[in-house]
Amino acid sequence: MAKETMKAVGLYKYLNVEHSESLIDVEIEKPVPIGKDLLVKVKAISVNPVDTKVRAPKDKTEVPPRILGWDVAGVVEQTGPECTLFQPGDEVYYAGSITRPGGNSEFHLVDERIVGTKPSTLDFAQSAALPLTAITAWEALFDRLGVSHNKDVNAGKIILIIGAAGGVGSIAIQLAKYAGLTVIGTASRPTSIDWVKTMGADHVINHHNSFVPQLNALGLQHTDYILCLNSTEQHWQNMAEAIAPQGKICSIVETDHPLNLTLLKNKSVTFVWELMFTRSMFQTADMIEQHKLLNEVAQLIDSGTIRTTLAVRMEPIDATNLRKAHAMIEAGDTVGKVVLEHF
Repeated sequence: MAKETMKAVGLYKYLNVEHSESLIDVEIEKPVPIGKDLLVKVKAISVNPVDTKVRAPKDKTEVPPRILGWDVAGVVEQTGPECTLFQPGDEVYYAGSITRPGGNSEFHLVDERIVGTKPSTLDFAQSAALPLTAITAWEALFDRLGVSHNKDVNAGKIILIIGAAGGVGSIAIQLAKYAGLTVIGTASRPTSIDWVKTMGADHVINHHNSFVPQLNALGLQHTDYILCLNSTEQHWQNMAEAIAPQGKICSIVETDHPLNLTLLKNKSVTFVWELMFTRSMFQTADMIEQHKLLNEVAQLIDSGTIRTTLAVRMEPIDATNLRKAHAMIEAGDTVGKVVLEHF
């Protein structure tokens, strides 16, 4: 009996995005859910910097093809025998796991503990813009930096978000405002400055210039929290100068060279990393927290408290459009999220 197949976009070789074989249309076997897995019919996907980093040229080949994509909105097609949170027909959104095949396929397997119920007020494309960035921003703010969910506790506290116009920054601004923080975002181009203001930032400064003089010009000496979403090394000195004594810095961007942690010692500053794949990668005991936070984000969306960060919508989902989307991300000047829908 022939096995059922499905469309997908994948790679056999790791190539520059301009190469026609960097991402190609393929037919692969349709998977079957076991354990806690859901089989999701994919309706929309979005592209993140992690996609381009994974696809970047390297001396390695893949057989079968590697499927990328870590932002999905779709409909549950089938559930594994151990599933208790969802049933067929449920509309869901999620980011998935970096250690498993990605979601750039007609159907996709994902552990239900990292899946949320799709916001009811958004379509699939608007929803697909959110999971990876929302999980990253939520975990960075509330789990890593320890920001309180209580607005009264946060009254008068300030967060600086470096690279605020991107996907994570766009949602982090909104969540930080929801938590009652004063938000300073960094941006340097007119379009990105406007976007950061539209997302709700109280002030915008330029990350190409020294931070402290710009903070002083706003009547501020320092900032209680810093969330770095762009080149940790480039901004390290500026962050060390701008952070308040006993403040906290979180970054999501890996470094090529060691950082001088001694710069933080006199102020007793906390530095912490955020990677939203940690829970799924290591199957941590609290994996289900991503299910919970995605549901909370959906409620905030449906109540009008925060909004989708979709900026560019493309169709269909195919290799040509995914190569275009990767090129846009690699150019480094996108605001918000790039989303593809419909196979």
